[in-house]
Amino acid sequence: MILRRSVSHLILLAAVASLLSSCGFRRHKYADPITKNTQQPDKVLFDKAINDIEHSRYEVARLTLQTLINTYDTSEFLAKAKLAIADSWYREGGAHGLAQAEAEYKDFILFYPTMEEAAEAQERVCDIHYRQMEKADRDPMHAIRAEDECRQLLVQFPNSKFAPETEQKLRNIQEVLAGHEYATAVFYHHKGSFPAAANRFTGLVDQYPLFSQADEALWQLADSYNRMGDRFEDKAAAAYSRIVKDYPLSDRADAAKDKLVAMKRPVPAADPVAYARMKYELENRNNPKLLSRALSAFKKNPSTAQAAKSGTPTMSGLHPTTPASVPQPASTGGAVGGEVSLTTVSDSKELDSRPDARMNPPAAGTTPPPNSPAAAAGLQPATATTSQQPFATNHPLTPKQQKQALKKAEENAKKQKKAAASKKKTEEAPAKPPAADQPAQTPAAAQPPVQPPK
Repeated sequence: MILRRSVSHLILLAAVASLLSSCGFRRHKYADPITKNTQQPDKVLFDKAINDIEHSRYEVARLTLQTLINTYDTSEFLAKAKLAIADSWYREGGAHGLAQAEAEYKDFILFYPTMEEAAEAQERVCDIHYRQMEKADRDPMHAIRAEDECRQLLVQFPNSKFAPETEQKLRNIQEVLAGHEYATAVFYHHKGSFPAAANRFTGLVDQYPLFSQADEALWQLADSYNRMGDRFEDKAAAAYSRIVKDYPLSDRADAAKDKLVAMKRPVPAADPVAYARMKYELENRNNPKLLSRALSAFKKNPSTAQAAKSGTPTMSGLHPTTPASVPQPASTGGAVGGEVSLTTVSDSKELDSRPDARMNPPAAGTTPPPNSPAAAAGLQPATATTSQQPFATNHPLTPKQQKQALKKAEENAKKQKKAAASKKKTEEAPAKPPAADQPAQTPAAAQPPVQPPK
């Protein structure tokens, strides 16, 4: 009897407990909770791609990263995934891989210019061309591109941690470019084309003053001017003075002083800043060993051991200059200059209503262009006129129209020459004396005025 009561009590307590739990007084533990250690799918894809890149599975890594970008467009790993794609191409290497890496890095900088990794992407672009740079006597394409990209990093990210290293790379690149220009100038000098050599040497020393052979380039520049004649003596003296002032520790400094004394020119004092810089360069220059010099002939990349270790590299590109032997055009009103200005036409009707510039004759006293129809016809500056077209046009003349204009200009020239000869013949002919039976006519000014009829 007692056993039955205890069993009934247990059944009653179990029923009450089940009722209370069903009412919400007791919570069941979730079997599979989402904890903080659980990896999100975008992070799983990113980690897998990074692992593939580390194990040189670049194609698989790029497919995984592209899946992440296309599927999770709001993921926090989106920027890192785009940068990882560029890194995979960079690690793969080769001409194709480096070209793809440069394009990806440029896209990353375009979409994320304010991120810290943007400076790293620009540094990689600079390094892509720096690694492909060839010797000074070969194609300078990659050296020019590397100079532009490294200069872009210093301008766009001046406070980046990559700036000091990139600045030294820029000095090395400019050493190679200056060596290329120096070799070209020396070739012209040995050939005897001294105006061309002087032009090259001038651009070299002005653009790359940190070049390791800038003092020798100035010496060759002065020698080129000396061989061009006495009228270039001032330019030769300026080159010698620059050696003494800017490169006081050069082997050519004493010889330059002797040249200035012989030319009776003042000898300038050495610049203290240039003296300290050149002393630092000579003390810290790494001279390659004999074995390195022997093996350098079999290497594709140039040696930058002689490059400057201090000083601010040039932040502008090399622009072509005009040789000193070329006469400069006179700054007159009728002179033809080399500058061309462009203006935007606000009203498109002006293109149809305004006459073509080729329809206007040149100003009096100016010489027609050498390839113009007027010049081909042998017209003088005062009588040179352009060929008249049946209608004004803003398009260049076709070969057929040029032949017609030239033919018409020749006909006009013949007519003008014929008219001038006829006029000259008339003026030189002697005047006929008046006949004996005819009195000499009174000039019109001496005749009395005719009275009108009344």
